[in-house]
Amino acid sequence: MADGGSEVELDTINDVEIDENGVFKYVLIKVKGKTCTKHIVRGHAWAEYHADIYEQVEEAIGQKKCQCVGGGRINHEMFNQSIHVYGYSVGFGKANHEITVEILNKKYPDYEITWSNEGY
Repeated sequence: MADGGSEVELDTINDVEIDENGVFKYVLIKVKGKTCTKHIVRGHAWAEYHADIYEQVEEAIGQKKCQCVGGGRINHEMFNQSIHVYGYSVGFGKANHEITVEILNKKYPDYEITWSNEGY
């Protein structure tokens, strides 16, 4: 969406977009809609920095409608149906991993999803 005067329709934005498998950086982003906000999770192995992921989302949704509220890492083991959320972002600080896990649980209800403040 362009960064114009129209407001973001929150229900058109996926709550979670992460890689299917592996260990990678992730960011937790607050998106402002017409009357409320929601958090979304984005994580990708291609990203050298957390900012790389955030910039991609910012371009797609609009700079004034997004705020990165932290980052960390995700270890996604698709075949074991497990996800572990941990660590922090040097540039954005540590995301609230509890919020991240809550969002991931909606997308992956059959997974074991854990989090920790340990590690980088």
